[in-house]
Amino acid sequence: MGGAEYVQQALAGLGQAAGGGVDPALPLYATTFVVVDLETTGGAPDGGGITEIGAVKVRGGEELGVLATLVNPGVPIPPFITVLTGITQAMLVPAPPIEQVLPSFLEFVADAVLVAHNAPYDVGFLKAACARHGYRWPNPRVLDTAALARRVLSRDEVPNRKLGTLSAYFRTATRPTHRALDDAKATVDVLHGLIARLGGHRVDTVGEAIEFARAITPTQRRKRHLADGLPKVPGVYIFRAADDRPLYVGTSGDIATRVRSYFTAAEKRARMSEMLAAAERVEAVECAHSLEAEVRELRLIGAHAPPYNRRSKFPERMVWLKLTDGPYPRLSVVRSLAPGDEAYLGPFGSQRAAELAAAGFHDALPLRQCTHRLSLRTVTPACALAELGRCPAPCEHRIAPEEYAARAVDPFRAATATDPGSVVHALLARIGALAADQRYEEAAVVRSRLAAVLRATVRMQRLTALAGIAELAAARPAARGGWELALVRHGRLAGAGVSPPGVHPRPTIELIRATAETVPPGPGPVPRASAEESERILSWLERPETRLVEMSSGWASPAAGAARFRDLLSKIESAASHQLSTERP
Repeated sequence: MGGAEYVQQALAGLGQAAGGGVDPALPLYATTFVVVDLETTGGAPDGGGITEIGAVKVRGGEELGVLATLVNPGVPIPPFITVLTGITQAMLVPAPPIEQVLPSFLEFVADAVLVAHNAPYDVGFLKAACARHGYRWPNPRVLDTAALARRVLSRDEVPNRKLGTLSAYFRTATRPTHRALDDAKATVDVLHGLIARLGGHRVDTVGEAIEFARAITPTQRRKRHLADGLPKVPGVYIFRAADDRPLYVGTSGDIATRVRSYFTAAEKRARMSEMLAAAERVEAVECAHSLEAEVRELRLIGAHAPPYNRRSKFPERMVWLKLTDGPYPRLSVVRSLAPGDEAYLGPFGSQRAAELAAAGFHDALPLRQCTHRLSLRTVTPACALAELGRCPAPCEHRIAPEEYAARAVDPFRAATATDPGSVVHALLARIGALAADQRYEEAAVVRSRLAAVLRATVRMQRLTALAGIAELAAARPAARGGWELALVRHGRLAGAGVSPPGVHPRPTIELIRATAETVPPGPGPVPRASAEESERILSWLERPETRLVEMSSGWASPAAGAARFRDLLSKIESAASHQLSTERP
C-alpha cells in the first residue's frame, strides 16, 4: 500500500446491532472476530492521530473480509514514526480523514468481537475519534491478545508478549511490520494459536475467553465450575460450604449470569474472595419474579445469618419506642410489641436510632425521662431535669394527669399515628432559637433528632397502611409477556406467580390464592414480616407499571400524616451529609 492508493473492502449487508450485543455464551468457533491494528502519529488519543487502519474479519478460522486504509491525520508525521512504519507525509496527503473512514469501519465491526494486541491503545484512539466526530461508539466486546497471552503462555515458552515474539512462536503466515494490515493479519494467527490453548483451561465461549484474559485469582479460576449448570432465571443463589452451611445468599434476575460474575476480574471484594475459597457448591432457588426472589433472599438471610452477608442478617433485633402503662407514661425502648400496645413508634434497626428519636420527642414534649414507677398517691423527689425546667415534675404531682396527657401523651400518639406536625414545629422552633443564639452545634444535634423522628414516623405510617390490608393482589407486566403476580397478606408476601402471555391472569391469581400462605393479623406495622420485606413489597407496588387487582379493604395513609414532611426530611439529610463532608479532613 503506498502513494495515493488505499483499499476499503467492507462486507455488504452487515447487521446494525452493536458488537456489545454478542452473546457471551457463544462458542469461540462460532464467534465473529474483527482483528484490528492502528498506526498513529504517536500522540495521546485525542480524536485524531490515526494514520492507518487494518482490520480482518474471521470466524471459525475462515477469513470473511478485510478493511484497510491509510488515514490523513491532518498533522505532520513525526520523523521517528516514518522511520518505524515507512509511512510518509506524501502517502497520507490523498488519504481520507478519519471522519470519512469511521462509517465503513463501524459497519465492518458490527455484530463482532473486537480483537487487538494491547487493545486499550487501539480502542482508545477509535473511541476518541468517534466522540470527536459525533459517531456513536458501538461498545463491542473486546478481547486483548496481549492479555490473553499473559494468561496462556508461560515465561518458559516466550520471554515477552510482544506481537513479534508471539508471531515467531506461533509461526504466523504474516509477520508484523509496523503496518496496520500486516500486524492485523499476524494478530489473527496469534489469536487462533491462543484459542487452541484455551481448551485445556476449560474456556470454550467468547465470554469466558474475555474474562480469562483478565487478572483473576487462582481461587476464582479453580472454583469457576461452581457456576456450571445454573438456570438463567430470576431467583436466589446460595453459596454453601463443605458442611452445607450457607456462606452467602444473593438474588438476581439471572442466577447463572450473576454467579458467573463472582469468578471474573470485576469481583474484587476481599470478603468475597474469602467466601469463594470456602465454597464447595452453589444452590439455586428459582422464583417467579424479582419480588419473590428479593423476599426469599431476606428470609434466608434472616433464618441462617450467613457469615458473608452484611445486611438483613438479624431482623429479630428490631426495637420499638413506646409509651409505658400507668400514670404519667414515659418513653421506653422495647424489643417487641404486645397485642394491647397502642402508642408506639418503630421499628428501629438499633437502640441508638430509637434513643435518638426519643431525644427528639423529649425536646418537643414535656415527657418525663426518669424511670421511676410513679403513683398518683405517693410523691417522689424530683430530679435535676425538673429544676432545669425540662420536666413538669409529675413525680411531685406538680402537673395533673389530665394536663400531662394533653401536653405530652396525646401529641406523641398523634405524631405516631396521624399527624406529627406539633412535634415537628416545636423542634423547628428550637432549632431556630439555637441558631439565632449562634449555638450552631446544639442546633445540629436537634436537627439530627428531628430527622430521626421524621424518618421513623414516615416509615411506620407507610408500613401500617400496608399491614392493615388482610389481602392484596397486584400485577406487573412481565418482560417476556404475561403478568408478574403477587398476593400480599398483612404486609407479607403470601404467594407469587406469572401468568402466561395472551392468557387472562385471573385463573393464575386464583391458583396462587389457593396455595398461598395463611397470614393472621397481629400488633404493629409489621405483624408477620420483617420491615425490610414489607418495604420491598411497597417498592414493587408503588412502581407506575404495577396494577392493583384486588384488595380486601382500602389502602390509605393519614391526610395530614408524616409523608407531608418528606421534603423537609430530604433537606435535613442533605444538610447533614454536606456538613459531614466538609468536616472530614
